[in-house]
Amino acid sequence: MYEISLSVNACLRSNTQADIAWVISPAALAGPQQAVAITPGGGKIGMLLSDAFNSHLTELSSRQLSTGRKFEVMVSPAESLMSQLPIETKIELIFAPAKVFPDEVWQLLIDREPLALICEFENENLVKTELISKQNLETAAESIKELFKQGKPAIVQADNKVITFLAPITKLVIAGSGPIADALAKNAEDLGWQVVVDMRTEMVAGYMATLSKKDCAVIMGHDIEASSRNLMAALKSKVGYIGALGSTKMQANRADWLAFRDITDLSRVHGPAGIDIGAETPEEIAISILAEAIKVKKIL
Repeated sequence: MYEISLSVNACLRSNTQADIAWVISPAALAGPQQAVAITPGGGKIGMLLSDAFNSHLTELSSRQLSTGRKFEVMVSPAESLMSQLPIETKIELIFAPAKVFPDEVWQLLIDREPLALICEFENENLVKTELISKQNLETAAESIKELFKQGKPAIVQADNKVITFLAPITKLVIAGSGPIADALAKNAEDLGWQVVVDMRTEMVAGYMATLSKKDCAVIMGHDIEASSRNLMAALKSKVGYIGALGSTKMQANRADWLAFRDITDLSRVHGPAGIDIGAETPEEIAISILAEAIKVKKIL
């Protein structure tokens, strides 16, 4: 849900209908991180199971339900081709208008905070929602506290309740390309991070805008204009770790470029990036950068 939170929040602020859906069973497919929002006219934000069940979601959205519900679908031959799921697999989802959830949910998701949504049902209809975040965790049940402690996304069904626990996955935006970028991406993915590698300044700026203090950005490249613009985008974001590759001269040239645009506070920039371990190969440099990023993230 983190990926759709900004757009859903914008819909709510403009009084535009937005209906949210996510899978709760079977366990192998239940992924609270992955959700989709359906807007009037069949507009879609995000992706759920390769869009195989969009027709079901659009039909439900057209009803303009006042509350949420649980529903099941059986995978048809056509849906099987799209989703790569076996025919007649039973999928259970929650579908609910975004407005039925506590207002704080969407800002917490935008800020990439962990949270638990407790949905209570009667005859498959959603009758009550409750939000548990760090702010009220002390009053929560021990089972909820344990989910926060484990820090892994989870779906828990008990009696007439569905607990959807959402935990942010670290994002790493690598603004650049080449062997070091490749090594960074591979090692970060091994850590379970979500990685984006792109050197186009217009795209990098968009990626940076979605980052939080839990995330990381690494700027590289020999082009002063492009790499400085990417660094500026990182500094304007909330990203927790900013690593800048390049020689001392390159770092100074970027600082001059930024200063000309009235950006002089570079205290968040770690450059040259990486812990000093005498790294020489792209793989060693990547490890030194990720080690520094992990250290900085732990402090924030």
